[in-house]
Amino acid sequence: MKRTLLKIYTLALAAGLFCVLPACKKGYLDINQTDPNLTQRPPINGLLVATTYQSAINVYSTGYITSYYVQQLASPNTGSGSDIYDDVDRSSNWRAIYLNVTDIRQMKQLALAQRAYEHLGVADILEALNMSMVIDLYGDAPYKEAWSEGENLRPEYDSAKVIYDSCLSLIDQGIAAFNLPDPLVALDPVNDLVHGGNKAAWVKTAYALKARLLNRKSKLPDYDPAAVLAALDLAYESNADDAQITRFESLSPWNSVAKNNASGTLDGWLSATFINALNGTTYGVADPRLPLITDLTRFGDYRGTVNGVGRTGSGTDNSQCALSVNGFYSRGGAPLLMLTYAEMKFIESEASFVANKARSYQAYLDGIGTHMDKLGVAPAAKQAYVGNPVVAVGQAAFTKDLLFKEKYVATFLQPETWTDARRYDYRYKNFQLPQGALLNTFIRRVGYPTSETSRNPENVPPVGSLADHLWWDK
Repeated sequence: MKRTLLKIYTLALAAGLFCVLPACKKGYLDINQTDPNLTQRPPINGLLVATTYQSAINVYSTGYITSYYVQQLASPNTGSGSDIYDDVDRSSNWRAIYLNVTDIRQMKQLALAQRAYEHLGVADILEALNMSMVIDLYGDAPYKEAWSEGENLRPEYDSAKVIYDSCLSLIDQGIAAFNLPDPLVALDPVNDLVHGGNKAAWVKTAYALKARLLNRKSKLPDYDPAAVLAALDLAYESNADDAQITRFESLSPWNSVAKNNASGTLDGWLSATFINALNGTTYGVADPRLPLITDLTRFGDYRGTVNGVGRTGSGTDNSQCALSVNGFYSRGGAPLLMLTYAEMKFIESEASFVANKARSYQAYLDGIGTHMDKLGVAPAAKQAYVGNPVVAVGQAAFTKDLLFKEKYVATFLQPETWTDARRYDYRYKNFQLPQGALLNTFIRRVGYPTSETSRNPENVPPVGSLADHLWWDK
């Protein structure tokens, strides 16, 4: 049995874009790298803690970019590039992801050598997660040559679709690795910051990520909702399964944003679009999650900032809402979310919408309730909201507009929200271009970082406009 499973995993690797054994070389960003994690070959559990931690941080840093595009966040400064679709340099985001994948591949190499099959599974899942963020921001990217033999400072770019397919293969490989018997090195509960060494939890996360990626193709002819639902059947069953981290080097990143803002370094301001969607202005019902995200203004109400306009007060007079140091997402010790059960319920709702409207509608209601439970909404307030006729419209009147409206709230600050906005063509009620937008339509992609355009210009694909649609957004 053991030999058969090993053969299955080997075949799965061979079916990918490359073999992981030679691929775990220094990446093209590693030249003159001084990070001891990358240069001194740390023990496998040292890489486990580093890669699980950095993967969550990469979700944060990517979400920090995209949350302005979906108008959950807004800059307090007029005409900020983050608001108005300026081609802001994203070199730090790009570099952080690629360096983390380099560590992930080093962990994979050690796992293969040490028969640490659980670490192997984690490595495959984390690589798929990190690379999926790259292609959803930038499109085509270096991949096959990014970790090739030797020092290649100018790798060719692979198509985003090819990398996407490889991410799905990595997920299947990771699941196969978790099924290999008798690993000689088990996951260390202390150093696995996501699931505390729980192999079954990692398998659920693998299927959750698979469902997310399969659902990415909802606008394409080969979208397969049955495959999405099949993956969901093996994914999360409750909020307890969520992929998240709760231990940090110092402050959790969103708590750091909130504390900086409270001390006068303005950051983490909430968009008027988001605030109005929850305070009753846009939809006619007040959402009980809003007080668990932000605080009342000095006016005794909830007011957001219009993207591109900036602050109306001094910035420190509490005239507009920002992330609260007491809020669920931004309090001390708040979990940093990567994939959640609530997200999966909304994916289920979308994937079953055509074939099984009853299932779709129930998953929509469950997604709302699950997210409210996660945030700690009081049961009575939860029931009042879910039972409100604006929300509980009944199966016959249920629409995808309602589904995406509620998923927009449940995936607050997540990179996936921007993916949804593009798949949904930004059709949220009262969603407008930011004031002073540099495009005449909504943003669809991010430009390549200057670290690439300056060092690898011959291979960087041309970008006509940040309104250009990526391959799955047609």
